[in-house]
Amino acid sequence: MAESRYPLLFITWDREQPYNYSIGRYGIRLLRELRDNKRIVGIRCPKCGRVYVPPRRVCGRCFVSMEEFVEVGSRGILNAYTVVYFSFIDPETGTQRPVPYGYGRIKLHGADSEFLHFLKETDLKDLRIGAEVEAVFNEERVGSFKDIKYFRVIR
Repeated sequence: MAESRYPLLFITWDREQPYNYSIGRYGIRLLRELRDNKRIVGIRCPKCGRVYVPPRRVCGRCFVSMEEFVEVGSRGILNAYTVVYFSFIDPETGTQRPVPYGYGRIKLHGADSEFLHFLKETDLKDLRIGAEVEAVFNEERVGSFKDIKYFRVIR
């Protein structure tokens, strides 16, 4: 392997990246359903029939506008997962996230896309691809993705 004439340069500095993110009127519908009814809703493409959760305005396959909201299940299949052993400061609460915690990609029943969320299980022996999981909702809900406390494996 040839040696590069240009040495690698590593620069470290602190920087702030403040930004605001709007979930839009489609995402608001999902958050209201979580808060008010403990329901997860998606949106169906009128052309291909795919259901997206979270809802979005345009189908990623067909590039057509979508308007039909549909309820999907609060259960699904775990398609991928990880257990995280480093903490971070939650930007919503300002508190440090306890470790370890599980995080997974879930294909909810009735949806064609995957939904990313926290998992209750943190022991790798309890997690497997293809496991059935279900949403556990917080008693007090505020209209946030965190209204789903976590998904737990159904034994």
